[in-house]
Amino acid sequence: MQRFTLLILLFITAGKTFSQQNTASKQVSTFNIEAPQLNSIKKIWIYLPKNYDLTQKKYPVIYMHDAQNLFDAKTSFVGEWNVDEKLDSLNAQVIVVGIEHGNEKRIEELTPYKNAKYGGGNADNYLEFIVKTLKPAIDTKYRTKINARNTGIMGSSLGGLVSYYAILKYPEVFGKAGIFSPSFWFNRKEITELTNTIPKLKTKIYFLCGDNEGDADMVKDLNKIDDLISKKRCKCMKLTNKKIVKGGQHNEKLWRDGFANAYLWLF
Repeated sequence: MQRFTLLILLFITAGKTFSQQNTASKQVSTFNIEAPQLNSIKKIWIYLPKNYDLTQKKYPVIYMHDAQNLFDAKTSFVGEWNVDEKLDSLNAQVIVVGIEHGNEKRIEELTPYKNAKYGGGNADNYLEFIVKTLKPAIDTKYRTKINARNTGIMGSSLGGLVSYYAILKYPEVFGKAGIFSPSFWFNRKEITELTNTIPKLKTKIYFLCGDNEGDADMVKDLNKIDDLISKKRCKCMKLTNKKIVKGGQHNEKLWRDGFANAYLWLF
């Protein structure tokens, strides 16, 4: 647990530049938007499909956290996810909206409840920003399919935790979720209780974690949540896919390697 916690605390500095080479593709752009729910300005990264400007079609959208680590090695912590390159290689017909984390406020933004040791607990405002401010702006500016069936949310570590919380709180908004190495330990009791209280969950979920992430409870916590969800819906619906990677560690390599499969299964 100590090693895993240290990784999370180090991840706060992920906005620091460790590489001097930009690797984001030409399909990626950025803009700033006011986030009144967080009393801040958020930098947003947008990935558009290669043929976006050549058609008038509408596209599904994935909202992703920790945008500094998704597209560009220059802004990443210890390596990027290569989201743009992977989607380009698949000729993927999807828009990705990456939300930069708040640096020293990352733990606050990405955790639903306060942890006695590490604080946090401001995810309600963070998600309200996404749902009530960012998504309407994206749906206005870009050609998007706005319904839940075509709207996903995805993240890793604390981003996995907040993505799971998002589908419980806003099932009418997010119909798909990629939940990688979720830090359920941060709010284990509260998340378990919340899962127990929800009605049938129709969201399509892709779970991913490694069996060597430094936290002995990672797989155990994920399996417990998966079991609770499974009791609420028939396995015949095939709404959940769980991948436990042998030797997988809590890092960008695990999430980068798992991203394409998660996208293909979800969309």
